[in-house]
Amino acid sequence: MPRPLWTGAISFGLVTIPIKVVSATENHSISFHRYHLEDMGRIRTRKVCEIDGEELSQDEIGKGYEIGKDRTVPVTDEELDRMPLPTAKAIEIVAFVDADTVDPVRISDSYYLAVDGQVAAKPYTLLRKALERSDKVAVAKFAWHNRERLGLLRVRDDAIVLHAMRWPDEIRSPQSLAPGDVELDEDEIERAVQLTDTMALDDISGFRDRYREALEELIAAKSEGKELPEPREGEEEETGKVMDLMAALNASVKAARETRGEQAENEQAEDEHATVHEMRPGTRKRTAKKTAAGKTTARKTAARKTAARKTATGKQAAGRTAKASTGGKAAKKTATRKRTAS
Repeated sequence: MPRPLWTGAISFGLVTIPIKVVSATENHSISFHRYHLEDMGRIRTRKVCEIDGEELSQDEIGKGYEIGKDRTVPVTDEELDRMPLPTAKAIEIVAFVDADTVDPVRISDSYYLAVDGQVAAKPYTLLRKALERSDKVAVAKFAWHNRERLGLLRVRDDAIVLHAMRWPDEIRSPQSLAPGDVELDEDEIERAVQLTDTMALDDISGFRDRYREALEELIAAKSEGKELPEPREGEEEETGKVMDLMAALNASVKAARETRGEQAENEQAEDEHATVHEMRPGTRKRTAKKTAAGKTTARKTAARKTAARKTATGKQAAGRTAKASTGGKAAKKTATRKRTAS
């Protein structure tokens, strides 16, 4: 088990569950050191007092809050531990909510909660079963790293996970970042939805960090004196240009289907090639006007053709009616002559 980051208890009504908090994630990023280009000497950050210039060790450094230009209030770890805060050594559950009511942007780091001793096994399992059966998540408060935090408790496999959360006032409003009114065709929206359906996955566990893999290859090649890896084909993309939106959607759907080994439902529509061009102000509006004009012309042409067909059909019908009328009159005359002769 990883080293515990924090020990305390879960407060669940009148039930107390001793737990240990361990990190639920690992950081596999490659870190770099800073060094002197001339002699490859390591560059380190030293903690130096700005008054006397002395380098300090960790036990000589304390905490303090600056309340004025030349006035700092020192605060010790002992004073922080003695603060009258119910959540100082407990994760206090304050509510249960549906999981889909929690905004994901508020969720931060994740931690596993492990039982601390055999006495915690039964209440721990009880809470886990309650969360599973109710299909809810628990909202909790806890104090950690010198501040009270909001947390979310949910079940993952057979363990309870604690997600640290941000307070509502810590979330910035995206209102100023949202784009203004944009004209979209219904066909574009439907094509985008079709792309999301084509790219849908039930399992995303197969994704991997390609940047870290490439970085490892680079470091290995340099350390062994080999040539540096060449960029893979298709990885460099031209910037400064955008694709026609509908053509890009069509090409994306086709590529997604080919990647998943699926046949296109309509080869004629899928064989359209995306045209890359510079987008200039007003291009969208001119294209929309041309499209609308083309549709209007097509409708008028179709209407004229339909009218012509109706006219021709009417003339043919009139001709057939006239012939039928003439034939009928001749038949009547013949019948009259026969009666007279007899």
